[in-house]
Amino acid sequence: MKVILTQDVKAQGKKGQMIEVSDGYGRNYLIAKGLAIPADNKAVNEMKNREASRLHKIEVEKQEARDIAAKLEGILVKFTATAGGDGRLYGSVTSKDIAEELEKSHGIALDKRKIVLPDPLKAFGSYTVDVKLYPEITGKINVMITQK
Repeated sequence: MKVILTQDVKAQGKKGQMIEVSDGYGRNYLIAKGLAIPADNKAVNEMKNREASRLHKIEVEKQEARDIAAKLEGILVKFTATAGGDGRLYGSVTSKDIAEELEKSHGIALDKRKIVLPDPLKAFGSYTVDVKLYPEITGKINVMITQK
């Protein structure tokens, strides 16, 4: 008997999978407890539509990430700061600062956690910072820190 799981079932499969089980196990346990539904034509079509919808959503998110990465390529985010005698900044420029300035000056809203900054920027200069937009899509932001 073929059933579609409505919840994760240990040693059988994950939610949304279609599996083959014995008739008694399917009818008396999985379907009776609401862990699965019979795999008739209607249920199979719904499962395929859900999967197609999920894949479409992923593709749309990837395309949005590619668009944002293209926008970020030519953008320069400028900061002015004061520094001590040795050229080190009073304070530092963090990923939060970069995200706020990017939204304020260029209108691109990014989550600060997507900006990959190993250490806060503590010196004047020009930096290239990676932005992780999607698991395999990254963009780059140019950051310039100048003296007041």
